[in-house]
Formats: sequence, structure tokens, C-alpha cells
Amino acid sequence: MSRVCQLSGKKAMVGNNVSHSNKKTKRRFNINLIKKKFYIPSTGEWVTLKVTASTLKTIDKKGISEVMKIAKQKGLL
Repeated sequence: MSRVCQLSGKKAMVGNNVSHSNKKTKRRFNINLIKKKFYIPSTGEWVTLKVTASTLKTIDKKGISEVMKIAKQKGLL
């Protein structure tokens, strides 16, 4: 599976390693991805999702049902 957050759609960015002599080589800035199980009270089932750490903070603030509803509107789920 690709390293993409299933709720926010975040993915790795590409940049450069820059040495002291200013040589540049390609590198990736990976996201902080966590595989986590969530309980959905409205349906009464458990769902396993790959989410970023920043999305976990959003889930704590808004709730999993609200975040999943927004993700469905964006077409991520």
C-alpha cells in the first residue's frame, strides 16, 4: 500500500539533500503514518485506517464520525 493518509490525503513530499559544498541529491520527506483501529459508534463497527499523527489530533478534537464525513465529501474514502 502507498504511504498516504486515508483521511486527510497527505503524502510524501520531494526535496533535496544539500551538502556543505551545495551539491543537491533528491530525497523524500515522508509523513508520520500510523495504522490505528477506530470504533465508529453510529455503525457499531471497528475500522482500521492508516492516518498521520496530525490527523489523530484532529480526530481527538472533532471526533471520528465528523472527520470521516469530511473525508467522504473530499472523495478520500
